[in-house]
Amino acid sequence: MKQNTGAPVKDVSSGAVPAKNAPSSGGKQTLRKVEPYLWLLPSIVLMAVMIVIPILTVFRLSAMEISRAGIVKGFNNFANYKEVLASPIFRHTLWNTLVWTVVVVGVSTLIGFVLAMVLNQNFRGRKLVRALVIFPWATSLIIQAVIWKYIISADYGSLNVILSKLGLIDHFINWTSTAGAFFAWECWVGIFVTVPFVTFCVLSGLQSIDDTFYEAAEMDGAGFWRKLFSVTLPLVRPSLTVSTVLNIIYVFNSFPIVWTISKGDPADKTHTLVTYLYKLSFTSGKSGLAAAVSVIGFVILAICASIYMIMSLKGEEEGS
Repeated sequence: MKQNTGAPVKDVSSGAVPAKNAPSSGGKQTLRKVEPYLWLLPSIVLMAVMIVIPILTVFRLSAMEISRAGIVKGFNNFANYKEVLASPIFRHTLWNTLVWTVVVVGVSTLIGFVLAMVLNQNFRGRKLVRALVIFPWATSLIIQAVIWKYIISADYGSLNVILSKLGLIDHFINWTSTAGAFFAWECWVGIFVTVPFVTFCVLSGLQSIDDTFYEAAEMDGAGFWRKLFSVTLPLVRPSLTVSTVLNIIYVFNSFPIVWTISKGDPADKTHTLVTYLYKLSFTSGKSGLAAAVSVIGFVILAICASIYMIMSLKGEEEGS
């Protein structure tokens, strides 16, 4: 009679022997959940070091008293913000920045959309036209600003020379006689270098639209404008949203054009927030005030971009 020792009986019919160190199913699931974050960790660390920490540092310095030598003396009860907000130059600069952003982004978006519609058609020389359109965007902003500064020069500018040779003017014109004229030319240069970006963003969206949508609209008797508002605009909206949001950020923070052409002159009347804080920090030695201006600009930009994104996403959800 055999005795039962209580030892578990191994099933050897399949010939499989379970591995002693094999990870459990729970461990595998945990690893799968953590794995994406491990891959993102280098990017998160880089963003924290290069973006988050500098932003927090600027926020801290904006509430500190800083000497011209850059020595932080301590908390000054938000005196930097009080001085900045009370300055008429800052209020005028803030208005300039809003006008600059709205005009450059709005006009470049309109022109870029029209150009994208044209370049989406089949015509002879389309590749050459596309290359010419992208040229202003591919060139350095400083180079573009310097070229336009010489074009509109009252003494030896090529614009006056060409108009004079064509007999349209009998004497050279000062195109920047007032601060408003100076600022208008800066806005034009901003539009000129921004249009190509919008054009190719919208063009990529147009090329992704299936021709069957237009064929169905034509069968329903839709004309050009009906197809534009019922087919083209709804389907190209994602590309238009991306280009607009990026343009708001880029144009709001644009420095080379304004600084190269006017440096905020005459009498600080053509500054934007970026050039104004640069002058405060590196020319006037007022780093605390510059940090306060930087924080105000950051908050305004974050609010505007967030509102536009929310409105655009809400519109897409309602449309779907």
